[in-house]
Amino acid sequence: MTFRELHFAGDLPLLLPNAWDVASALAFAEAGFPAVGTTSFGVAAAAGRADGGRATKDATLALARALAPLPVHITADIEDGYDEDPEEVAAYAAALGVAGVNIEDSTAGRLIAPESHARKIRAVKRRAPGLFVNARVDTYWLGQEAGPAETLRRATAYVEAGADGVFVPGATDPGELRRLAAEIPVPVNVLVVPGLSLAELGALGIRRVSTGSLPYRSALDAAVGTATAVRDGRPVPAATPYQEMQRRLLRYEESAR
Repeated sequence: MTFRELHFAGDLPLLLPNAWDVASALAFAEAGFPAVGTTSFGVAAAAGRADGGRATKDATLALARALAPLPVHITADIEDGYDEDPEEVAAYAAALGVAGVNIEDSTAGRLIAPESHARKIRAVKRRAPGLFVNARVDTYWLGQEAGPAETLRRATAYVEAGADGVFVPGATDPGELRRLAAEIPVPVNVLVVPGLSLAELGALGIRRVSTGSLPYRSALDAAVGTATAVRDGRPVPAATPYQEMQRRLLRYEESAR
């Protein structure tokens, strides 16, 4: 099944876990997920950098290429494309060798003109027609012009430019999600919404749900929890055996040769 087809398979939305390195992507693939995304927050944080500010350009390129041997579809979070020049954005996206990209319509914490973002999308689709471009609308995420009207105005411009999907992180109200899904003619993607199951999101018309940085942040909490359990004499949580993780990495090394 192609990455595009996964957005329409079954009643449930495509659940996309987001990895920050090879080991986390391997774990998601081992768990049976057919597609894995990257998280700019996790990639940046692992390198000691704050999210945004185009800090993940080189690391994301390296990670995307490292994940190429995995038997799953890979989609990369490329922030705003790391450039204002649409052709530079297109060249970068095409060089990743992945099935899809997320590209957001904000830079340095501020929304950019939708026309500028549409030009980036158009350039990417010209350069790599088969790449699934998930256009991220940051109205809700940044709390700037948040609401269906402006979100739909931007989404419409991006779909007309060739976007294959629209990502609206931060949107959580069921009524607004239903409206966005009904009026945007491509698969709508949201982050995990506390209190709403995959089935409930699917009933609202949502076709893709991303975990974003949640697994990375949860992993850090689990690591601290394990260390404090040892320190405080509490039971240590269960974990994948060392030998199994080692075998997983050895198989990856063999496939990457």
